[in-house]
Amino acid sequence: MDNLINDLKTENNFAFGKLYQDNFGKISNFVQNNSGNKTDAEDLFQDAMMVLVEKLRQDNFLLTASINTYVYAICKNLWLKKLRDRNFELSVDEMQSYDFLESINDSIEDEKTYLEKLKGYLVKISDHCNRLIQDMFFKEKTIDQIQKDYGYSTRHNAQNQKYKCVEQIRRVKEKDEKIN
Repeated sequence: MDNLINDLKTENNFAFGKLYQDNFGKISNFVQNNSGNKTDAEDLFQDAMMVLVEKLRQDNFLLTASINTYVYAICKNLWLKKLRDRNFELSVDEMQSYDFLESINDSIEDEKTYLEKLKGYLVKISDHCNRLIQDMFFKEKTIDQIQKDYGYSTRHNAQNQKYKCVEQIRRVKEKDEKIN
């Protein structure tokens, strides 16, 4: 990861290509699920890269999450800000403003907290369900791939197992929330 950060700091095109490859699908889905289209997602990703480059140029910049979490948080923040006022175009100065950068940092903390909680829940469910959830949500395998990989006889059986595993997580989450 340090190599990727260093390559990004030197504005290496390969590094940006890798970021695009690793993140654009998720970001495009987020935008399209929130009143946007693929062109919006492409524009948003470009804006996010400008923010990222500017942050990387700062001597005091410290990455406290994975680069992918950071990019996603920037995109999420930019998109939500854009949705608040559809006619609103962020200028480079606005993207570099303290409030905007602070809201990105808050989003990153929210994302990290969610992922950390989810990882905590995963260790409290069955190994089988842990692997299945990891494959579906982190490795983004399709239900058909899950059916094949896990040897389920039908797609319906695979979906039922996914439901049962998600229910395990829900029960663990509810139990944790009662304790806290």
